[in-house]
Amino acid sequence: MKKLMMPAIHLAAMQAHVPVAVIGGVRNETLDTEAMLKKVSQQLDQINGETKKTAENALSEAKKAGEVSAETKETADKLLTQQTELHNAVKKLTEELEGVNQKHLDIAQQIADGLPGNKTGGVKSLGQAVLESHDKIKAFNGGTIALTVNNAITTAAGSGGGLIFHDEERDPVRMPRRRLLVRQLLTQGRTSSDLVTYRKQVVRTNAAAPVAEEGTYQASTYGWDKATAQVKKIGHVTHVSEEALADADQLQTEIDGELRYGLDLEEENQILAGDGTGENLSGLLSNAPAFVAAAGLPNATRIDRLRLGILQVTLEDYIASAMLLNPLDWAAIELLKVSGTDNRYVWGNPATGNTPMLWGKDVVDTASMSSGEWLVGDLAMAATYYDRSEVEVLFSTEHGTNFIEDMVTMKARKRAAMANKRPLAMVQGDFTFV
Repeated sequence: MKKLMMPAIHLAAMQAHVPVAVIGGVRNETLDTEAMLKKVSQQLDQINGETKKTAENALSEAKKAGEVSAETKETADKLLTQQTELHNAVKKLTEELEGVNQKHLDIAQQIADGLPGNKTGGVKSLGQAVLESHDKIKAFNGGTIALTVNNAITTAAGSGGGLIFHDEERDPVRMPRRRLLVRQLLTQGRTSSDLVTYRKQVVRTNAAAPVAEEGTYQASTYGWDKATAQVKKIGHVTHVSEEALADADQLQTEIDGELRYGLDLEEENQILAGDGTGENLSGLLSNAPAFVAAAGLPNATRIDRLRLGILQVTLEDYIASAMLLNPLDWAAIELLKVSGTDNRYVWGNPATGNTPMLWGKDVVDTASMSSGEWLVGDLAMAATYYDRSEVEVLFSTEHGTNFIEDMVTMKARKRAAMANKRPLAMVQGDFTFV
């Protein structure tokens, strides 16, 4: 038994002390270690059996003779020694095998990761990559190893790209909308008819004068006319499919908002510049008297001219409260400096927030006014705006061929009238300097 076991025992002991680099390639190393472990384990099982048998003989001898023979003791000692050596060899071989398996896992991970900057074409399977790198793996003796693999999962379509989900903002980015400021400067009213009739004084001859005792009073003359403001309609439509309305949950709200804004924008244009012909309103600029510069006063800058406009309204016994300018003209006023060499601004300090005012009047800068034009006055005294019906947004499937084409027509409309009651309470001009 001793002669039979010694080669395996010594082999196991030698195997445990052989440097990793001497064992061989990764794949052969695994096979050799597994075979050796299997053989040593079998021999350990055999020794265990013999040790058990020897122990049973010793127990039998002890029962019969009262003590164990010297030969049995020697055999038991040898078997126990061999059992211990084989057990230690199995433990070392098992640890070695686990280390080799870990190396294999490292190699597999490196194959999956691939090389940085890999530019080779064609997708290779893991097996193909290992076969092509056989020499490199065979020479591997610990540490790290890099293999060229082209089947790494990336963000490309057909790879990991199909699983990438993108964030989506549901609120659309809308086009800019102009601040609509002019209507709120007028007097607001309502009407329940299609025509607003009002009385407008057209004659005032004042004959008031001092009168002596028993003297005769002079007669003053007054006169009024009836004036009318016709209710006009502003509206527009758009067409959308039933499928789009049903499938796009925000579409109806977006269209509704756009239709309403479109009406308000056109309403402001009509209030300012409507010429009164056809279905147009009669706007402020069409009724305001033209600017006439007072003689002998400065009229060389925008600021000069606006002050003369205020003066013209004042001479008509009204008090101007606001002025409408295009943003370009207001910016030109704000940028005006004291002189060519003095960098101080005339109007204000750029470092502080200044309420847009000039000559004590509110400045309303709006793109609804054309560049180079201005309007000054008390607009609440000058005009009244009457609402007949506020904005309505209606839907219809009966327009044209809508029914057979599954289309919906969305219509927005409003009706209003504008009465220019005191045109002399305002004046309009431009910034053209001769």
